[in-house]
Amino acid sequence: MNHTGAAIGLGDRRNGQRRDVVAALAITTTIGYGVLYYAFSALLAPMTHDLRISTTTATGALTTAVLVSAAMAIPIGRWLDTRGGHGVMTTGSLLASAAVLAWSQVHTAAQLYVVFVAIGAASAMVLYQPAFAIIVAVTGPAKRGNALLSITLVAGFASSIFIPLTGQLIQAYGWRNALIILAAVVALITLPLHAVGLRNTRPAAPTHHAPKSQSRVLRDAGFWLIACAFILHSAALAVMAVHLVTYLTQLGHSPTTAAGLTGLLGLLSVTGRIITTAARRWLPINLVAAGIIALQGVALALLPFIGRAVAGAAISLVLFGLGFGVASIATPAILLDRYGDHGYATIAGILGTPTTISRATAPLGAAALATVTGYRPLILGAAAACLSAGLFLVLTRRRGSGGRPNHAARTYPGRPASPSSTARTPEA
Repeated sequence: MNHTGAAIGLGDRRNGQRRDVVAALAITTTIGYGVLYYAFSALLAPMTHDLRISTTTATGALTTAVLVSAAMAIPIGRWLDTRGGHGVMTTGSLLASAAVLAWSQVHTAAQLYVVFVAIGAASAMVLYQPAFAIIVAVTGPAKRGNALLSITLVAGFASSIFIPLTGQLIQAYGWRNALIILAAVVALITLPLHAVGLRNTRPAAPTHHAPKSQSRVLRDAGFWLIACAFILHSAALAVMAVHLVTYLTQLGHSPTTAAGLTGLLGLLSVTGRIITTAARRWLPINLVAAGIIALQGVALALLPFIGRAVAGAAISLVLFGLGFGVASIATPAILLDRYGDHGYATIAGILGTPTTISRATAPLGAAALATVTGYRPLILGAAAACLSAGLFLVLTRRRGSGGRPNHAARTYPGRPASPSSTARTPEA
């Protein structure tokens, strides 16, 4: 009787939407991205000057953090599938606040890199991957799209909030004291939200079949198409995020105008996420994402030819910006649509590892390429990457069969099919 009651309770929980959990994760992921990633750009100049290191050396620390986060994606995913995200995110908040506090006390490049190894580990534990795994665990299919959209919409403003905030703190208190304040924000806001707000978010039926999840995904040709699509797309976005301002100045725009045009990307990423979620009501998510990413490729291909005029550059970047945040919405939806929610976090970790590595390393390779060929081939190469990514996502619809969620649900005998394991959400 007790077991039956518990099962009913878990079913009710998954068929609804834990608004308290969604709100907590929206706040914590915004702070996490803002402090652990975006604040770095405001801290870079004063930190390098004080530590007497080059910008390249300092930026390498951030790259190290991203690579550490990529390396942890699969083991963190397995942990999330078996034990849930409450402990992971609470521990990650503790580590994040301690690492940012330690960052404020570094005096050498070696110390900086050690700190950023810890920041990379914390990032794997508090950002989108564990947040999305919790949403999958506690939210029914009919509500997941809105829950994921809510989190990514709020977190989409992380750069708009934390870059200027960090700049103001640096101006008022210095870069070291600014980091101490940011560490306190992490400790005082995200830690209690994770420790208290995420209780009872363990998966309704924790799976201990991570190796099976991994093997069935790696045998699916469609998964490799999905992986290629998001690896190329992540690389293109990273290249543009780093090199766009420089390219716009080469086209003849002033640094102020170039920075203002680039600022369109963050604003429009929110619009793109809304469009993606709305379009899922009528089209499969892979086709929606493919269309938006292909539009990005067309927009980038036009930029070298119409970008010398402010209006032309704005048109290109508005179209490109619509897809700047599409992966954060599309990735979990595509994986859930194809494989169901059995072992979701492990599968997301398998995909997240190469895409994160591409995001971390692509700008460095692009810089080397630009010194040899100039920026126009680089921009056209990013356009080709987006167009190819869109094509790969279209092909996943044709190639996929064995990876569908109903099949996935049958992979683990003894668990009855449930609404949470359907092939696609009602909105799609």
